[in-house]
Amino acid sequence: MEKVNPDLVARDDQGKAYTVRYEAVNAMLLNEFLKEHRKVEQQRKDFEAALARQQKQIEALTAGLQKVSAQLATGRVRPIGGLELSKPAPQTGERSGSRTHIAATESDSS
Repeated sequence: MEKVNPDLVARDDQGKAYTVRYEAVNAMLLNEFLKEHRKVEQQRKDFEAALARQQKQIEALTAGLQKVSAQLATGRVRPIGGLELSKPAPQTGERSGSRTHIAATESDSS
């Protein structure tokens, strides 16, 4: 105990440690506990504040995503940075026709 906190040790006339001041130990332990408790409480408050900020950000991002999704679903998309966004062009039968032609050619060679 003397190495940890010399103030917690009572000494005799020659300066040698002869007992521990237990009433002081209890006060010291309580003081240390209260310091740590204050730290934990501050960390909890900081965490809750950060959590609330993140929740608001998530809600804002979700609302924006829902708005864009609704615009895409209805085909009403505003231009961004001068680029015009539109629905993809419908595919012509040319591509599917060539597949049909290839399939027919393969079946003819059998």
